[in-house]
Amino acid sequence: MRDGLNDALATVRALRVQADAREAREDAAVVEAPVALLYNGLSFAVMMATPCDLEDFALGFALSEGIVASDKEFNLVDSVRGETGVALHAAIPQARYDALQERRRNLAGRSGCGLCGVEALQDAQRPVPRVPEPQPVSLAQIRAALATLATQQPLNARSGGVHAAGFAHAQGLLVREDVGRHNALDKLIGAIVRAGLDPASGFLVITSRASYEIVHKAAMAGIGIVIAISAPTDLAIRTATAAGITLAAFARGDALNLYNAPERVLP
Repeated sequence: MRDGLNDALATVRALRVQADAREAREDAAVVEAPVALLYNGLSFAVMMATPCDLEDFALGFALSEGIVASDKEFNLVDSVRGETGVALHAAIPQARYDALQERRRNLAGRSGCGLCGVEALQDAQRPVPRVPEPQPVSLAQIRAALATLATQQPLNARSGGVHAAGFAHAQGLLVREDVGRHNALDKLIGAIVRAGLDPASGFLVITSRASYEIVHKAAMAGIGIVIAISAPTDLAIRTATAAGITLAAFARGDALNLYNAPERVLP
């Protein structure tokens, strides 16, 4: 059983209304809680996430956000659960900590209206690395991975409100779930690294649209093929091209759309 799945669902009361009938019942609702990420005592971010697979999440977030370059630079030293949420305390090298502080200083004093000004807009689109050349995949492999993904979502099966990200590789499909699609991918990235898998040896399948952040996180992890069941954004497509990622979207049934390097998907 995956880490913390029992903490990821809450039993709630509901009144089921159907036509003229009303019935009191118990439902399973996915838990959404604040998860704070701290590095050498410095609070960097608070994410609204599902509090399971948190060791995977802590490592995957640090890698996909460029806080550390490898798992060897990361050590999760404590996970503190309280009434208001979870605090994940990690230790990172001093040079990484200094860079993180500088990153925070550059964000200080910005307007609260969002991404304002040229400097903030440039910060919103971080440089994307080129991914290693991935192994080609067949349409049959993609269809099989999507079919398997639909059966390996225990939280979604019980609550109906959870995204999933899966990594298809030679030994099977590694899956992580979260109320947030980006969180699910961060958990998966952490799980891939902790399992000792080569990101270039498989491909990513996600139950959401392909956004810029999804593609950027895949690039940071070194995943060269991304398959989404919903639509891509134009920035996701441009980011995939810059990173050398083959992006597929609208992957449903026997059909999908391919963007960039379609030759990696074999008939």
